[in-house]
Amino acid sequence: QVYKGLDIITNKVSPQEQRLCRHHMISFVDPLVSNYTVVDFRDKAVPLISFHIFARDKIPIVVGGTNYYIESLLWKVLINTKEKPSTAPRPASDRKVELEQLDSAELHRRLSQVDPEMAAKLHPHDKRKVARSLQVFEETGIPHSEILHQQQEEEGGGPLGGPLKYPHSCILWLHADQAALDARLEQRVDDMVAAGLLEELRDFHRRYNREKVAENRQDYQHGIFQSIGFKEFHEYLVSEGDCSPETSALLLEKGIQALKQVTKRYARRQNKWVRNRFLKRPGPNVPPVYGLEVSDLQRWEEDVLKPALEIVESFIQGREPPAEPLRMEQDEKENKRSHRVCELCDRLIIGDREWAAHTRSKSHLHHLKKRRKLEASSRAGGTVRDSGDAETSDKDGSLPL
Repeated sequence: QVYKGLDIITNKVSPQEQRLCRHHMISFVDPLVSNYTVVDFRDKAVPLISFHIFARDKIPIVVGGTNYYIESLLWKVLINTKEKPSTAPRPASDRKVELEQLDSAELHRRLSQVDPEMAAKLHPHDKRKVARSLQVFEETGIPHSEILHQQQEEEGGGPLGGPLKYPHSCILWLHADQAALDARLEQRVDDMVAAGLLEELRDFHRRYNREKVAENRQDYQHGIFQSIGFKEFHEYLVSEGDCSPETSALLLEKGIQALKQVTKRYARRQNKWVRNRFLKRPGPNVPPVYGLEVSDLQRWEEDVLKPALEIVESFIQGREPPAEPLRMEQDEKENKRSHRVCELCDRLIIGDREWAAHTRSKSHLHHLKKRRKLEASSRAGGTVRDSGDAETSDKDGSLPL
């Protein structure tokens, strides 16, 4: 939402809602800037909170969304590499982007040489994280893992990073039954289409993307082009006018269904992030998390608004909220850095929980089913061959080698 344009696809707050409450950090970055990072976000948001919101005796409400950006405001977790004047434009060359052009294996090999601890934690195919760790080492001369240890060992630090920037924070987690959430997300996509999504995408494609596509330099991994919803309509946008109306209609429907799927998938990742970061690995520097049930919108007042106001008022007044924060039992034996190779799927899996999820996944079960069929077929074939061999064996019943 920091980028100008694509207001519908990024679900930006409407102008009417913005007039009810002052909003910050919306629509201020040029969409052609591809190297805007979470560090840039933090460097603009923290002064806003300290000198514009707290200074007016107001309370900042951080709305997510993009979870990594929220983390950057809660904890000291980011690493500054090159110092840049805040008013100067970002350099045209971004070292992390350059590193991402390398082969995954080569990237991971380089990281293993300079920071074996970080290399052991990161999946070899996670090019963005591996490239970032290499960038940190190249631009600071210190291994990424060492900097993270220093942050965690600071007073108030913990497993999630350095100390909380704002110790009196609380988190309100709005969650819903999965079926209700999925239905609501699908309806939201339909509402976006009705609100003019296709016109917005056509205009954006014409102004910013057509030339990139023509020169074969389209990049859906950086900047606004990585937003959910843009790449899902790529085929439709680049072929519109050059194919039959029937084909265009099919590509449009394909884009709509893909947008619904990726939106639901992203919502699941958001919920997983809350559970993993706040509930399954709590530490001394984790704010309390209060769950608010939003499955039934008819009960918004009773289930969401009233308890949320009570929790926030309690924090303001310095007393214990009437609601209990969410807690989840930890598995002390869980190894988050275990390495297992699934030979069936030819994949490296890091972490006990991730391995358990992989062995239950559709792709793994599909490969397992195929292997069992092959083994059964092989055993049946072996029985036939053994019987045939027995007919030509020596009289004592032994088989030829």
